[in-house]
Amino acid sequence: MPPLYVVQQNAKLRIRNGKLRVEVDKDEDGEIDLLVDVPLIHVSEVILFGNVGLTTPAVDALLSREIPVVFLTRDGVYRGQLTGCLTPHVKLRQTQYQRIGEPAFVLEMSRCIVAAKLRHQKVLLQRRSREQPNRVVDAAVQRIETAQAAVRQKTTCASLRGLEGTATRAYFRGFRSLFASEWRFDRRLRRPPPDPVNVLLSFGYTLLAQLASGAVQAVGLDPYAGFLHEYVYNRPALALDLMEEFRPVVDGIVLWCCRSGVLTPGDFAPGPAERPVVLSEAGKKRFLQAFEQRMEAAYTHPVRGLKLPLRQCMIEQARQITRCVQSGQPEYRGMGFR
Repeated sequence: MPPLYVVQQNAKLRIRNGKLRVEVDKDEDGEIDLLVDVPLIHVSEVILFGNVGLTTPAVDALLSREIPVVFLTRDGVYRGQLTGCLTPHVKLRQTQYQRIGEPAFVLEMSRCIVAAKLRHQKVLLQRRSREQPNRVVDAAVQRIETAQAAVRQKTTCASLRGLEGTATRAYFRGFRSLFASEWRFDRRLRRPPPDPVNVLLSFGYTLLAQLASGAVQAVGLDPYAGFLHEYVYNRPALALDLMEEFRPVVDGIVLWCCRSGVLTPGDFAPGPAERPVVLSEAGKKRFLQAFEQRMEAAYTHPVRGLKLPLRQCMIEQARQITRCVQSGQPEYRGMGFR
């Protein structure tokens, strides 16, 4: 089931007869405009953007059904979430913390994660290069291939992260050449995103991070205890590990939206210094629709051998991490996107 996204400002979520209702006041006379009326059993997650309220009965109903509520700013920056109790996987988490203290295990898991990401970055660029030859893209592919060959040679996580960073910079040099000049996409910058493409990338990665965090928690792992990403207070390191190979999925969504006309530069407007480029509400809805369409697309999972929605594939990848942790064998297999 897909999440329920609420982007309408000043909306309020209520519960009535087992259904989650999204309402907004139409005028001062108490007129109510009903935006959404969906049975709770059809809601997997609620994601709120900006000034959206929840009634106490709605909070109670969502908690009782263990439906997480994620709070983002109006521009899609993560603020926090409302969740129920932790899953009772104490033994698994104990083993997870033990593996983090095993340098050889951590290094090999990190190698697998980086290798999976590099492979998907290369595939995305190669697909575009086949459609239309591009020397900049070809050069980026060669740099990524060089990095792929060097993954096994790295003997520390720090050097591995350095290799991944260098390859990703090369990847974005190729990736940016796929956009017309009107998008003003010169390089990848996050804080704050200075152009429409960077706004969409950051927005998409935020959504992806929430999916990854949910997948990690669903299988009983601690999302804050990762391998490739070092422990930093309040950073979901394992969720970030899991999402690495899926980042090019977001890149592909952004590229498609910008090249197909789903979004145009006219969907963005100048903003204040802290967010100099702002995506319109209508543009945000179209991007969310494209994101959900991709998450529901079916892919063959490399371990299960079944065609599953991409959202479910991420959970299966989290289960793979669980098996690695439990067995002590760091044999994580990437999705192998084609």
